[in-house]
Amino acid sequence: MSGPPALHLAGRATIEGRAIFGPLSLEAPAGEWTCLLGPSGVGKSTVLRLLAGLGDEVLFAGEAAAGDGAPLSGRVALMAQTDLLMPWLDVTANVTLGTRLRGRRAQRDRALEVLEVLDCVGLSSHAAKRPNALSGGQRQRVALARTLMEDRPVVLLDEPFSALDARSRALMQDLSAELLAGRTVLHVTHDTAEAARLGQHVLLMMDGGITSVTPPPGPIPRRYDAPETLDFQGRLLRMLMEPG
Repeated sequence: MSGPPALHLAGRATIEGRAIFGPLSLEAPAGEWTCLLGPSGVGKSTVLRLLAGLGDEVLFAGEAAAGDGAPLSGRVALMAQTDLLMPWLDVTANVTLGTRLRGRRAQRDRALEVLEVLDCVGLSSHAAKRPNALSGGQRQRVALARTLMEDRPVVLLDEPFSALDARSRALMQDLSAELLAGRTVLHVTHDTAEAARLGQHVLLMMDGGITSVTPPPGPIPRRYDAPETLDFQGRLLRMLMEPG
């Protein structure tokens, strides 16, 4: 089985004649974590939707593709800002919803796998609970478990931790970095601290296009209080604050 592909997007996008972004060019290397950082309204989420094949409302003139030339369809999992859990389903049923709808695996195989995934995200003891019995951080771990169950080589993250408190957000960043290692991750965020912790590659998206910003060396997640992390966070914030 081939490894995860790189991601490539180049072009311009409009919705009902209104410019969303472009022209711009984006590259996310294979098997690594790329943060797409930028202010609200520059089109970051539209980039993810196009790569996920969900941008039917977008008129896109360009190319959104995998670096290996094979179709992206069937190789992408998307984790959104909201957990999108079904309130009438328990944790197990929410985690396996996608695979059950597709009938992808036999029932026994799926049951064994979901137990392993729930254990990975620390939710084994909550398997029978419904979403209203969970905290915000636990609900996001269910969403991460569902993403893992999809078992896709490309994972698109659309600000999935932004609604969490600082402690839960840091824990989810740590857990996601561990469990998504080796996949091609493109992570949209407006949080400079998050990009400084998680980005093996950091792309700054502004109205004028995309700029690559070199992060500190070393593995992710970086320590939130390490001098190099804080210095890089400050650099990113200065770039965001620059006029024009």
